[in-house]
Amino acid sequence: MRFRHPDGSTVHLAYCTNVHPAETLDGVLAQLRDHCEPVRRRLGRDRLGIGLWLAADAARTLDSDPAALRALRAALDRRGLEVVTLNGFPYEGFGSGEVKYRVYKPDWADPERLEHTTALARVLAGLLPDDVTEGSISTLPLAWRTAHDADRTEKALRTLAERLDALQELTGRSVRVGLEPEPGCVVETTRDALAPLTAIAHPRIGICVDTCHLATSFEDPHTAVDALTAAGVTIVKSQLSAALHAEHPHLPEVRAALAAFDEPRFLHQARTATAAGLRGTDDLGEALGGEALPDGGPWRAHFHVPLHAAPAAPLTSTLPVLKDTLTRLVGGPHPLTRHLEVETYTWQALPPELRPRARTQLADGIAAELTLARDLLTGLGLKELP
Repeated sequence: MRFRHPDGSTVHLAYCTNVHPAETLDGVLAQLRDHCEPVRRRLGRDRLGIGLWLAADAARTLDSDPAALRALRAALDRRGLEVVTLNGFPYEGFGSGEVKYRVYKPDWADPERLEHTTALARVLAGLLPDDVTEGSISTLPLAWRTAHDADRTEKALRTLAERLDALQELTGRSVRVGLEPEPGCVVETTRDALAPLTAIAHPRIGICVDTCHLATSFEDPHTAVDALTAAGVTIVKSQLSAALHAEHPHLPEVRAALAAFDEPRFLHQARTATAAGLRGTDDLGEALGGEALPDGGPWRAHFHVPLHAAPAAPLTSTLPVLKDTLTRLVGGPHPLTRHLEVETYTWQALPPELRPRARTQLADGIAAELTLARDLLTGLGLKELP
């Protein structure tokens, strides 16, 4: 979906396909047919933006086989879909029964992360619509917080920047990559991103602001965005997502409601803001299982809940943080980013009574999320384009 900002520039809105992950190119093509095109039809649009997640196998195939890339481009065109952004965070296995810590491998000290991201950039340059010259890729925020080789990481990102420069010279397409801060990682917050990104100081290497992660870490959107702009950090894209919020986690009924979201597939980091600073656990079950997390103030959990459907009381979502962030990013005289991506990948990890039971229900839910995002954008003065 495209929108005209009051300054005349185009802002793109997509939804991320990691919600129905596929490991191979054949799986990606089936995904377009079974999920993405039906969402477009529900929205009554001739064209719909999608943020592709390409697993390592699919990315290698598309990067090494020009015919395969042409086939994917043709399938996108035939189904009324377009791609200006990729989700390069998960490497592979995102549809596995247990993802948890595996999603942070390989990290940016591992040469495979650089090669994978380079391949994604080349693929994206070949998928961009004819009238679009800029693409974006979100990526791992360096590594999980365990020990990693900072020097190798910085060198890899500098090499990536050089390759992105060369890609533009070769294709005329500009691709930028944004580190996506996430709780528990080396770059957990937007503040953590300032040092590594200003050290590299390259306009093609910036940040992806995920509003679920921002809210989980209790960051104020205005403070965060002001710091990024003051430091000259490029906001490559923003992922529009909402976290789980519990106002009174000391109450038994609140803990019982939270326990329904403690599931085995994804990591759901939990955080609370205290007078001594941010406290947290690696997973929601750890927070619920003892005294690891103080419960005198609200808890937030890294669980991407549907934008249009907040959990039932006594829980809610951090949709207000998303709205504040979006206002700051695109509500001013000029957009601070032009790529927005709805990223609720946890539909099948929701409590059983909230999960979609058929493809049609999932498509209805994704369409409802995009409708909400569209209404927020038009409410900020952007005009929806055909």
